[in-house]
Amino acid sequence: MNNRGPGQQGHAGAALVITCEHGGNRIPPPYRALFAPHRALLRSHRGFDAGALVMARALASEFGVPLLTATVSRLLVDLNRSVGHRQLHFDPVLELPDTRRQHILQRYYQPYRSQAERLVTEAIAERGRVIHLSCHSFTPELDGNRRTADIGLLYDPARPGEKALCARWKRMFSIHAPELAVRRNYPYAGRNDGLTTWLRKRHSPEAYVGIEIEINQKHVTRTTQQWTTLREAVIESLHAAMTACDDPAAQAKPGRGPNRAIATQSPNAVSEPRRRATGVRT
Repeated sequence: MNNRGPGQQGHAGAALVITCEHGGNRIPPPYRALFAPHRALLRSHRGFDAGALVMARALASEFGVPLLTATVSRLLVDLNRSVGHRQLHFDPVLELPDTRRQHILQRYYQPYRSQAERLVTEAIAERGRVIHLSCHSFTPELDGNRRTADIGLLYDPARPGEKALCARWKRMFSIHAPELAVRRNYPYAGRNDGLTTWLRKRHSPEAYVGIEIEINQKHVTRTTQQWTTLREAVIESLHAAMTACDDPAAQAKPGRGPNRAIATQSPNAVSEPRRRATGVRT
């Protein structure tokens, strides 16, 4: 595990940190029998956020910043939910003895949360401000309702830094990829229970900017080129949004010096080697 520094300077001197809480649908051996009847569910949007891991890797590689990821299925334990939340575990896990559920929290949940907090705290200590991007994806249709966005940007409207960055990012999408439907606080509210909400309680609005990016999974099932193009649009528009600052028309990319791409792993995380951004799958 390599944790040497908070990564590249971003907007207004801020550091940038990338996380992915629902990157895979892996079930550790001690719990595989429990999930044997639920293989189809594990492969669905309920088991993991398809494509979110590749999007997170692409962003971290492009910007040269720390990346924290997890591949244990959210059905075993949802790293983007608070302890006590009704969706923290899938029903069969809830039926396990309390000692086993506590072991799951100690083995997978708490190390991830602790490392996310440490990366954010280190970034703030070094730069004074951090932009945390949490990568997710959503199913194109839920309960018979079709989702009407390609990309969602989730934030807390009460925090000016988050609101301003998402407004700029949405504007830059309209420049770099006008064909994409980008909506703010959709398909979920940015203030809902989650990792960013948890971190907001620990850091001031001046120090912490937490954004969840949600990608519509319909792009995964289409051509590789289409998904590559969307991934490039996410990266290009973010570069422009972080460069724009007070000039919303600015489109130049920030300088790319010898920044380090740092991949952090907890017991349920995967180590991410540095790479140039390529095609994305979600």
